[in-house]
Amino acid sequence: MASFEDALQDNRVPGRLGDVRLRYDGGRLVGESLPPPWDRRALPSLCVGVGLGCAVGAALLVGMREGAGPAAALGLLAAALVGLALKLEAHVGRRRFVLHFRSESLRLERLTWAPGATHAELVPFDAVRAVHMVERPGPRYALVVEYAPDAAEGPLRRAVLVEHIRATEGETLHRVWRLLSNAFGLRGAGLAGG
Repeated sequence: MASFEDALQDNRVPGRLGDVRLRYDGGRLVGESLPPPWDRRALPSLCVGVGLGCAVGAALLVGMREGAGPAAALGLLAAALVGLALKLEAHVGRRRFVLHFRSESLRLERLTWAPGATHAELVPFDAVRAVHMVERPGPRYALVVEYAPDAAEGPLRRAVLVEHIRATEGETLHRVWRLLSNAFGLRGAGLAGG
């Protein structure tokens, strides 16, 4: 009997779905979100730069006789800009998921610009409870995996695998949903190729 991995090699994986590039790489299905546009990547850095300028201005004003009020205002503005930069950076981070067929595990990664700040979680296929197609405003769709974080019973976690799927990608969305559902051994998906 052919394995799921063999069936995946026979049925070509789509190159892209929503904001994710997909590829099959020697026993692994890899999905990685595309980098955000340059303006969204540059905005957090711009906020930090302006915030640092405000902090330097505040430090210079502190030594002046009547500079305490403006220095405090610039200090608050600097703190607000750095906070805004951190909030924007949280939305710029990229995602990656890797299905390892040999070890039957799903690796979920949240990639960030800071070295060592990447968050990764390894989920056994048996812990996955569902793969959902979620409708977003626009209309757009997302593929979300629901899994039990530990062997013990408890609240389920959700992780977004693919976001920003256009309505025109409906056939590809269903195909990838079936592929993931079959990989995790979930019922009701039908055959991955059909």
